[in-house]
Amino acid sequence: MTVRVYTHPSSHLHVTPPGHPERVARIQTVDRVLGEDRFAGLDRAEPPKATEDQLKRAHDSGYVEKIYAASPDDGIVSLDADTHMVKDSLDAALHAAGANVAAVDAVMAGQTKAAFCALRPPGHHAERDRAMGFCLFSNIAIGALHAIESLGAGRVAIMDFDVHHGNGTQDVFWSDPRVMFSSTHQMPLYPGTGAPSETGEHGNIANAPLGPMTGGSEMRAAFENRVLPAIRKHEPDLIMISAGFDAHVNDPLANLMWTAEDFRWATERIVDLAAELCDGRVVSTLEGGYDLDGLAESVAAHLEVLDAHAA
Repeated sequence: MTVRVYTHPSSHLHVTPPGHPERVARIQTVDRVLGEDRFAGLDRAEPPKATEDQLKRAHDSGYVEKIYAASPDDGIVSLDADTHMVKDSLDAALHAAGANVAAVDAVMAGQTKAAFCALRPPGHHAERDRAMGFCLFSNIAIGALHAIESLGAGRVAIMDFDVHHGNGTQDVFWSDPRVMFSSTHQMPLYPGTGAPSETGEHGNIANAPLGPMTGGSEMRAAFENRVLPAIRKHEPDLIMISAGFDAHVNDPLANLMWTAEDFRWATERIVDLAAELCDGRVVSTLEGGYDLDGLAESVAAHLEVLDAHAA
């Protein structure tokens, strides 16, 4: 087996205003990586759109209806200062969420041990009732709840190594003991959440903030001391990764000092834990990463680990 990679042309049609960091060039960069000879043997798939019922597991019904209603026929609609929609944005967001559902289906059915959802817009800032931080729907939360409510998974663990705290994922699962959410992220930084004291109603949140200008050694310590023990204690049936690559040293939106090899190490530790706890089942989804060269080399490192794990 190889890692299954989900992509869709709609990711290229979600156009943001000029100068916006979450731009079409990001997915073009990822697609170029996927087109390299070393990844020629990957299992490729196009996902369906998420259904409204699947969206409403993670989001309030009124919020989902609001996003559908906001979709413009032309021009740009701004949901906040950072989060925008054009006529194709809703379609792209539905496929990005649907990819997480399809990936969970594939991994839980044993069709592959690992899947990577290479779509946009990202999702980890979308709260139950609010779009923010470039995100419309909480893609990874929708996938996790599909695993639990449709496929019988008892517990899911989500690990988010995006440089920005996944406030949306935390919001969705704050009161849900079935899902453990762990995060490494720069602090202080947008969106201002993610303190170690934020542990959820059932102790199912594990935040490990990192100071500006820290690098791989501090990240590795946070993994070993905070993140990995929390996941192991949760005993998940599936591990999911919010794979943001904006902790890269060259990323313009933050000040951490990671390299592609740090993302490789983090991925290796997560898949090793999945092999120990849940028959190797891992689903990863693209979040941030705004320096195109850093994004390319980091995605490549992440994919190489996932592919070796799936073999």
